[in-house]
Amino acid sequence: MTYHPKSDFIATMIERGFLADCTDYQGLDEALISGVQTAYIGYDATAQSLHVGHLMNIMVLRWLQKTGHKPITLMGGGTTKVGDPSFRSDERPLLGPEQIDANIAGMKQVFAKYLSYDDSETGALMLNNAEWLDSLNYLDFLRDIGRHFSVNRMLSFESVKSRLDREQSLSFLEFNYMILQAYDFLELNRRYGCVLQMGGSDQWGNIVNGIDLTRRVLDHEIYGLTTPLLTTSDGRKMGKSQGGAVWLNGDMLSSYEFWQFWRNTTDADVGRFLKIFTELPVEECDRMGALAGSEINEAKIRLANEVTTLLHGAEAAATAEATAREVFEKGGVGGDLPTLTLSADELGDGMSIVQIIVKSGLAKSGKEAKRLIAENGAKMDDAPLTDAGLMIDAGALSSPIKLSAGKKRHALVQLG
Repeated sequence: MTYHPKSDFIATMIERGFLADCTDYQGLDEALISGVQTAYIGYDATAQSLHVGHLMNIMVLRWLQKTGHKPITLMGGGTTKVGDPSFRSDERPLLGPEQIDANIAGMKQVFAKYLSYDDSETGALMLNNAEWLDSLNYLDFLRDIGRHFSVNRMLSFESVKSRLDREQSLSFLEFNYMILQAYDFLELNRRYGCVLQMGGSDQWGNIVNGIDLTRRVLDHEIYGLTTPLLTTSDGRKMGKSQGGAVWLNGDMLSSYEFWQFWRNTTDADVGRFLKIFTELPVEECDRMGALAGSEINEAKIRLANEVTTLLHGAEAAATAEATAREVFEKGGVGGDLPTLTLSADELGDGMSIVQIIVKSGLAKSGKEAKRLIAENGAKMDDAPLTDAGLMIDAGALSSPIKLSAGKKRHALVQLG
């Protein structure tokens, strides 16, 4: 990119690898240097926790606040009732109001770790679009807002086109989602002077819609900025591990497992992830990303510590590192490993090792557990596990046993 930004925020976005596209670099840059600006990212409340896939954009909001501007986290209490069809092959399951409220409460816990919600000029705001969407009058909305949307144009957006090209149904309910998201931007501009919407690059069409609508209705100059869709160097979507989503809430994923996720980063991704997910100086991130051999492992530990400290605190990061060193370097058990506690009733006369491997989360199914054993990928107390028919009884669990799947995934099993 040849554009040289004047604002700290855009400069940070470019040098740390956060920027995919912007509707008007120069206009936004000038606005950012003219005073405190308000920007938002929307989050639909489809789960009780955010996951690692959301972390890049949470860091964008954090940098926005650190460079002197005001972030809004917009919770989709209204839009979650409809569901975002962007790049999905099927319709999202519809959630009831109680579930949506519970999900929002769970997600709020994470935002408070990264942003300061206070009364200062740059204090973050937590808003819910149900505030204006729930009370809309359908006929008024059609007349005042719907007339500004061209169906031809909406059909040309990549997120809609990809669905129609595969001849997959796109319900009228979902088609409305784009209009509602555009209306959010209009309302945030009208109520809070918000001039910037940010999001992943899959949100480009939705963001442009909001800008067009706001210009037509209020004649205000507003902007959109997108971040790249993050994939790992081997092409996988960021945020998925063998065990499913990497949740940010501590009650859904332990701080040790979160730390371990970052420790297992592929060598080629270390420098890039340090720039995106930590606040270390860019030169330091580049230096560590260029390391090789055993030195890159120390860079991965630094990455894991920095990211875990931001989310769970310095103590949790230090404990996770100590546990990992005990497990990997000294062959110990480590008190912070994911633990499966079996009751005497559950165990009965004995439980098969295959069942225990599945229950501990090291395999998703009995078939996968058997394959792990057959391919010499499973260990019990650091010794190869070769017998898929092995039964574990109360005697075997007189002290905890450590199960391992490959070199990096471990769990403790104990009698409760």
